Amino acid sequence: MNLVGVLEGLLFVMGDEGVSLEDICKTLEVNEEKAKELLTILKKEYENEARGLKISFLGNAFKLTTKKEHKEYFQKLIEQKEEILSQAQLEVLAIIAYNEPITRIEIDEMRGISSSYVIKKLLSKDLIKVVGKSNLPGKPNLYRTTSAFLDCFGLASLNDLPDLIIDKDSKEEEDLFPHKEIDENI
Repeated sequence: MNLVGVLEGLLFVMGDEGVSLEDICKTLEVNEEKAKELLTILKKEYENEARGLKISFLGNAFKLTTKKEHKEYFQKLIEQKEEILSQAQLEVLAIIAYNEPITRIEIDEMRGISSSYVIKKLLSKDLIKVVGKSNLPGKPNLYRTTSAFLDCFGLASLNDLPDLIIDKDSKEEEDLFPHKEIDENI
């Protein structure tokens, strides 16, 4: 049996979730060295410029992803189809990513405004998930980011997040998600 082909199928079937090295070993019934060899062979096949995919290691799993050199074409399609994350959603995502696990009440305290609606939207987009209950009164839900969050922002793990530099003497806030300036004359 062609294990490289089976591995390719595993990566396709698992989609955004990806496959860990451990799961590759168990599923294909091979040792870690053989699994890495199969991944290397498949990665080299995808390096051909006629291919539109590559194998990436994101969120502690191997995944089929698109090539960066084709980015402009994917962006055209995405801009036509995808709903953009709002400033409030980006703010809540940043709070959760840097403080997880965290409750909605704690998020609200940091933002100074209710985050219930924003959290519901992020849950529906699978960027955050409920990971348990807090020991605080009322046992509120605890939230964490998901592997979809890591994929969305191109992170292998939360350790890849930029360090927060907070200048206690400065009154200005740092923009974690900078955006392009828009010419008001347009």
